[in-house]
Amino acid sequence: MTAIKELKATARTRAGKGAARAERLAGRVPAVIYGEKKEPVTISVNHREITRIIYAGHFLTTLFEIDVDGTKHRVIPRDYQLDPVKDLPLHIDFLRVSQGARVTVEVPVHFENQDKAPGIKAGGTLNVVAHAVSLDCPAESIPDAITVDLTGRELGDTIHLSAIKLPAGVESAVSGDDTLATIVAPSGLKEAEADEAAAAAAEAAKA
Repeated sequence: MTAIKELKATARTRAGKGAARAERLAGRVPAVIYGEKKEPVTISVNHREITRIIYAGHFLTTLFEIDVDGTKHRVIPRDYQLDPVKDLPLHIDFLRVSQGARVTVEVPVHFENQDKAPGIKAGGTLNVVAHAVSLDCPAESIPDAITVDLTGRELGDTIHLSAIKLPAGVESAVSGDDTLATIVAPSGLKEAEADEAAAAAAEAAKA
């Protein structure tokens, strides 16, 4: 089950660029809580704390219980803006999440056991097509990552999401079958194979 992190926030009574700028000068990051057909709640969170949480990783796949002046909101981050120069948070959007709800999230893809893939040991290259996949998950069971085991993978293999065992209740959020990676032959081998194919075609033409 996904651990729910606690976060304290302060309600903002004023909106707009001027009010947001004042919050940032006071060491806080403006944010909004929305969703579930309820009125949005404008808040601000501690700049240092939220920066640490964002850069710790998995921010957009983490459930939070935000305490806004004593009122608690169960949410998941939906988006955040960073300063283009300083890479510090400027604004955050939080989506309300009820008990038992499902959410669509981008989950990173990790590859392991490259040293046990014959295709890579033969000089092939792992060509990563998808560094993340869009998944439909129970809010309480969001995986930190999807792990692809490369053991036994040969040159020319293509790895699809459908071949990966997903956690219970987790499904692909897109139609079709995502290609996660391929194992590509080294360029020298490709050229040799092309030469062989050309020679075979030439011999066939003479016959």
